[in-house]
Amino acid sequence: MIHKLRNPASGTPVAARPVRVGWLRPTLPGRGLPTPESPARRFAIRAIALVALAASAVYLAWRITSTINLDVWWLAVPLVVLEIHAALGLGLFTFSLWDVDAAPRVSARTSTDQKIAVLVPTYNEGLEILMPTIAAAVAMRIAHETWVLDDGDRPEVARLADDLGARYLARPTHEHAKAGNLNHALGIVEADLVAILDADHVAAPDFLVHTLGYFDDPKVALVQTPQEFYNLESFEHAPTGTSPAVEPATDEERGRYHEQVLFYRILQPGKNRWGGAFWCGTGAVVRTAALREVGGVATDTITEDIHTTIRLHRRGWRTVYHNEVLARGLAASDAETYQLQRHRWGTGAMQVLRKENPLFVPGLRLGQRLAYAATLLGWFDAWRTLGYLILPIAVVATGGVPITADAATFTFAFGTTFILQQVALRVLSRGGHRPLLGTIFEFVRMTPNLLATLTLVTRRTITFRVTPKGRVGDGRRAVRVPPLLTTMAVLMGLATVWFGLTLVGETPLRYAVPWAIVASFGWMVLNAGFVALAVRRVRSLRYAPERRTSVRFETQLRGRLDGIPVTVTDLSLSGARLITFAPLERDVAGELAVEFPVLDISLRGVVRSSRSTSTGEAITGLEFLPGQHGERALLALALFGSLADPNEDVVVPAGRLPQAARRAVDTGAVQAA
Repeated sequence: MIHKLRNPASGTPVAARPVRVGWLRPTLPGRGLPTPESPARRFAIRAIALVALAASAVYLAWRITSTINLDVWWLAVPLVVLEIHAALGLGLFTFSLWDVDAAPRVSARTSTDQKIAVLVPTYNEGLEILMPTIAAAVAMRIAHETWVLDDGDRPEVARLADDLGARYLARPTHEHAKAGNLNHALGIVEADLVAILDADHVAAPDFLVHTLGYFDDPKVALVQTPQEFYNLESFEHAPTGTSPAVEPATDEERGRYHEQVLFYRILQPGKNRWGGAFWCGTGAVVRTAALREVGGVATDTITEDIHTTIRLHRRGWRTVYHNEVLARGLAASDAETYQLQRHRWGTGAMQVLRKENPLFVPGLRLGQRLAYAATLLGWFDAWRTLGYLILPIAVVATGGVPITADAATFTFAFGTTFILQQVALRVLSRGGHRPLLGTIFEFVRMTPNLLATLTLVTRRTITFRVTPKGRVGDGRRAVRVPPLLTTMAVLMGLATVWFGLTLVGETPLRYAVPWAIVASFGWMVLNAGFVALAVRRVRSLRYAPERRTSVRFETQLRGRLDGIPVTVTDLSLSGARLITFAPLERDVAGELAVEFPVLDISLRGVVRSSRSTSTGEAITGLEFLPGQHGERALLALALFGSLADPNEDVVVPAGRLPQAARRAVDTGAVQAA
């Protein structure tokens, strides 16, 4: 049950009064678009990038014409090829980030004449994952329908959708995974625009308010928003701060950086300049007429989002990237999930290159081709990473030196170019490029990316595999290290022993150019350090497979468990952690009433654990009982900030509450806005 509202000062019940929820905003989406860059800053960034590119060109010309040691061509040629690849990558990076503020500015919308549907495709996600997604979708401002598209044919999901006021749709067949699910819905749902949210993506109330204005342009087919995440302790997150170009939404987020910030907050906005922003599968609004014109969502590849966008662009439709966080989802919680996700994305990219290669198909502008190339060809960076791991091992093991220049000249030329390239990467990424953390993740995803790129030539049949969400493990176990990383570690260890034995004359090898061998050994040691850090991250129990069915949010709230005062230190849709005056008996049911400033939310649960602390109190774990959809829906909206409007005077319009939550609240307890 949910208690009546009361006056915080007097404690007396209050009727027909707005509910204020501004005290709890652990995941409230960011407010507004990033501040546009000044012309002076933009000029400086471009100048630095051009200087770095010019230096790279001069350096490569010198390397190719004057320093290649053809006596060991099998080392020298691959090294130059890797350096050329890196320079081309910097060129595409410069192109991609030439202007990150090119999106048109539109005003917010509070109403529309267009018919809107919010589509939530799902397959096997648990109710705790779906609950906040559906509840928040129903609670969006601007009139719309919410449809739950269940490819799992689950009665419990149908009941949840009905309880929350959403419509439920299952199809008789299940071909083409998510793309087929969406196409089936497009044949049934009547809508001018569809917002598409993955099953784990919780939208802000103003998701539609800030995206619909772009569709005043009749040629706009798609508006994409960034992907952000609410599980801030995921495998992808690290406590290294946030990009200066991205204003985090909460104090907690200010100390967290996730691996996809560079792509979603910097690179994708930069594609607006070239008309190349593409659909990322979730957090987007799409014009149904445009989808129907291109034959629906593409089913030829397992990355239906980017493939569909290519077809839209070929037919002359425009796309826009709106760089404001308006929804949050679940990041990969462990290395296995992370690698599975990257392998699927990379494999889909290879399928796109085979079936509808944007570099060659007709109908695209040059800028769009290069924008796609910057993304699709990026998957081949894994081969450069592998090459940089193997080359120093080969030099130490064979004594072959691929460079003919003297130590001082090469150190100056290479060092100057490398520093300029790194500075350019840093300023172009607006602070989003983190070389240390980025290298660790490069090593972690190297194996799935290599396997994905190999499908370009093997042409194996690939099936769509849903990224696991929620609980995926029963116990704390370390994730298996990718065999390629283990192999590299062993080879570097053997090369180190060989290097030492050679120095003391215990091998038949003699190093003719000692400085080059020592430099290669130092390079190998640096690589070994990064491999060790990658292995440590993969194996860390902190990033073990998720055992919880829903994400916990830290709180400091008062509550009552069957009338006994408690402190609620964390909350999720599946349970709570409490500080009680004494240990409680396990497996006993009770009712927890969590006290918010003007609202109590009560849920029944069972005590699953309770242990004493050194202070004489006890830490108690409470698991909520199944059902209670109304109470859980309102709790979800509070936990995810989805009850809040983008101003400080927060109100909850009764018409936007999920159906079950409205039934749970006493009549007149919530005032319509």
